[in-house]
Amino acid sequence: MEAFLDLLNNLTNPDWIVAHGGLYLLLFIVFAETGILIGFFLPGDPILFIAGIIIANLTLGPVDSVMTLLYWIALISAAGIAGNFLGYWCGKYFGHRLLKMKDNWLFKKAYIYRAQEFYHKRGGVAIILARFLPIVRTFAPIVAGIVEMDFRKFAFYNVVGGIIWVGSLVTLGYLLGENEWVQRNLEYVIMAIVIAATAPVVIKMVTGRGKRTATVSEPEMLEEQE
Repeated sequence: MEAFLDLLNNLTNPDWIVAHGGLYLLLFIVFAETGILIGFFLPGDPILFIAGIIIANLTLGPVDSVMTLLYWIALISAAGIAGNFLGYWCGKYFGHRLLKMKDNWLFKKAYIYRAQEFYHKRGGVAIILARFLPIVRTFAPIVAGIVEMDFRKFAFYNVVGGIIWVGSLVTLGYLLGENEWVQRNLEYVIMAIVIAATAPVVIKMVTGRGKRTATVSEPEMLEEQE
């Protein structure tokens, strides 16, 4: 457990990431958080921002630096897109078994219901918006598979959402990566990035929920089909 906690603490340290796998570690984390059920606790947004910082601090010329940025964005986007595809197929083939599981410290059905409600309220756009919501982004593709969302529709929003999510946060990290103040206050900057990315969606969800005249119960939600 101590080693696990050390891992989580070090995932916000660019130097540690570079020394322990670099791009390969980033690809695994993004894929795991977006495609593997137990990966919901991984810090996807901070990881993407830190990826940009790592690129900005490489000793490369301007052209090579931009090409490296685009290369990393392409690979990390592919990892996030592949992760969501895995989540979709897991939801489609194993979702109902998953919902029969009892809650435990690692898995709670409330995560599924929360993602499912978000999906039903926003439709296909939810796949894009969910990218910016921790925990929800892990379960949104699973829910899409459970309700058997049209695969072509899911694939479109999955690809678009993956590119927007990765491209925006990695580029932001790249643009701010050489700033000394950002480097000295990285933890606070990361916290601000996460809040800025999630706040608009959360506020919209809360205000939209307040306007609803009726709520959908969990069993009813599970019976709805896209």
